[in-house]
Amino acid sequence: MLNFTVGPVMSPSEVLEVSAKSAPYFRTPEFSRVMQENERIMLDLLSAPKDSRCVFLTASGTGAMEAAVMSVLAPAERVAVVNGGSFGQRFVDLCQLHGHTVDEIKLEFGHQIARKNLEDAVDLSCGALLVNMHETSSGLLYDMSLLSDFCRERGMALIVDAVSAFIAEEIDMAALGADVVLTGSQKALACHPGISLMALSPRGQERVADNPELCSYLSLKEALRNGERGQTPWTPAVTTLFEINSRLKAIEDRGIDAERAEIAERAEAVRSALVNTALQMVPEKPSNAVTALRCPGRNAKAIIERAKTEYGMWLCPNGGSLADEVFRIGHIGAITAEDNRKLIDALGAMSAEGLF
Repeated sequence: MLNFTVGPVMSPSEVLEVSAKSAPYFRTPEFSRVMQENERIMLDLLSAPKDSRCVFLTASGTGAMEAAVMSVLAPAERVAVVNGGSFGQRFVDLCQLHGHTVDEIKLEFGHQIARKNLEDAVDLSCGALLVNMHETSSGLLYDMSLLSDFCRERGMALIVDAVSAFIAEEIDMAALGADVVLTGSQKALACHPGISLMALSPRGQERVADNPELCSYLSLKEALRNGERGQTPWTPAVTTLFEINSRLKAIEDRGIDAERAEIAERAEAVRSALVNTALQMVPEKPSNAVTALRCPGRNAKAIIERAKTEYGMWLCPNGGSLADEVFRIGHIGAITAEDNRKLIDALGAMSAEGLF
């Protein structure tokens, strides 16, 4: 099966070679060196400010989101959350669960944020803003420069979920003034699920140090302390961390710009092929990582099923009230030019059949 979802995605050969081996014991100097190399490369790829740190949690991206809420936000701190879809809603839910007053910047599905949205929704007492860099449910890439400028003007911390955006989009942590950037192993890193990665600026680390401990397993205090020696507090997803090491070194050798350009090229080819069909592009500014498509016939599930059974391809469903109306196509992972052509041909055939 060809995988055109947004994660887990297809893995390149260097990752599969690692995953085929038994996991080694990890409380060793050798493992510590691998982890220190992982941290160094991640911070470099993120253009993180001096003295930033990167920690590795054995959790999904949602685990990293919750760790940020528990460890980076002060108790009962008032925060702002950009909510333009299901993943923005997840940040809202997590913040409310942990006792924070949330100024919700509610946006229409697939619509870009504007300065007025921020000014209307965000109280002057807000201490942090949380955003999914691109709202994966709609494929919308938010105006990060706008959000960065707003946070600087207000003196707010900026916490960025880049789970699906990392590699696919340019992220300059220092230029954005981001205090936390998080991502996951199973997205554009194209490794197996199980590890979330979180980069913290010096100010982000100070926030963690100043806040009381609320959780043991997802403790960023413990993750940072153990990371100083290249270790994790608890038994991690060892093999996935070795996969990440192999993948990061490959990206470093090739250049992240080349990786990003390839993803963008795949996305553009698919979008161009669909211009004259009945499918409607959802977002005003789509991310390179994913294309969300609205089906006038409300037959998204039928399209996904046909792709799977007739063409051997996984497409990405949408959840909730949009399950029948919207489906998504991922452009990340080890997708070859031939794979992309097969996808475009399959979509063309389905269009010719009148499925959309």
